[in-house]
Amino acid sequence: MSSTDIGSDTADWRPSGTADALRARAAMLRATREFFAHREVMEVQTPALGVATVTDPAIDSMRTSVPGAPSRYLQTSPEYHMKRLLAAGAPSIYQIGPVFRDGERGRWHNPEFTMLEWYRLGFDGPRLMEEVADLVDVLLGPADYQRRTHNELIQARFGIDANADDPAVCLETARGLGLGRDAGIEDALDLLLAEAIASSTDPRLFVTDFPPGLAALARLGPDGMAARFELVVEGIEVANGYHELCAPDELEARMAADIQRRRAGGRPGVAADQRLLAAQSEGLPDCAGVAVGFDRLVALRLGVAAVGEAMAFDWERA
Repeated sequence: MSSTDIGSDTADWRPSGTADALRARAAMLRATREFFAHREVMEVQTPALGVATVTDPAIDSMRTSVPGAPSRYLQTSPEYHMKRLLAAGAPSIYQIGPVFRDGERGRWHNPEFTMLEWYRLGFDGPRLMEEVADLVDVLLGPADYQRRTHNELIQARFGIDANADDPAVCLETARGLGLGRDAGIEDALDLLLAEAIASSTDPRLFVTDFPPGLAALARLGPDGMAARFELVVEGIEVANGYHELCAPDELEARMAADIQRRRAGGRPGVAADQRLLAAQSEGLPDCAGVAVGFDRLVALRLGVAAVGEAMAFDWERA
């Protein structure tokens, strides 16, 4: 086999993470499994390849091509398969494994990364936030947590009431930060939040009460806000959780809206996952779920400069 068969540069064959980093990672994996075993949450494994993928306009999937067979998607999250398990009668479950997102490369992004995702039957968002904090305290050490709403953060940074002001105000402010002229209000709110988080001095911060346009697959509360939260640790987003949407008609409508947004933005086309819709119609139990970027937690524990140092081989060395 020639060097061109295995990559254009074989000189940089060493791991991106040191042996000490990988030992710390192994210890964190062990502690995570012990955490869930103690709470009687069952570990599962779902496919890394699936016939469908997420419709989220902010996420692009990697697609495989197999001669003589339909193409499949490398999963961006185990969410859809795990929800199908819940609809089929599974108890509270968790999973740790690789996920894949096209185009996500940078200091805190790797196209292949490790996601920890779990679902708790009978939990709502606040109760799940407490459990997320408990796990992070185990892995990173205890600390205080602040809670601020999506709108409070944007108001503090930009003086904008994102829930009441004309959306044009948010759009123009975001365009001043570099948002493209064709981007919509959802993209503007995402950028404003990212800038607000970057200026926050809270070392561990839960962001709550997202506007309905950023609900993703979270249900809406009585106040019309999304029952969604994010956890930010030292300025880095590490968790995204929902009190899960259970209504099948609403799920189908949101997927259709996502597909339209993808089309309008020139993103690769995807179809709604009919198996997830069928499972949701059968009955997704009341639950809350959260996805955690495990590599980022390891990087924060190690105090390293980039997420690649928290894994065996980053994208450039894989």
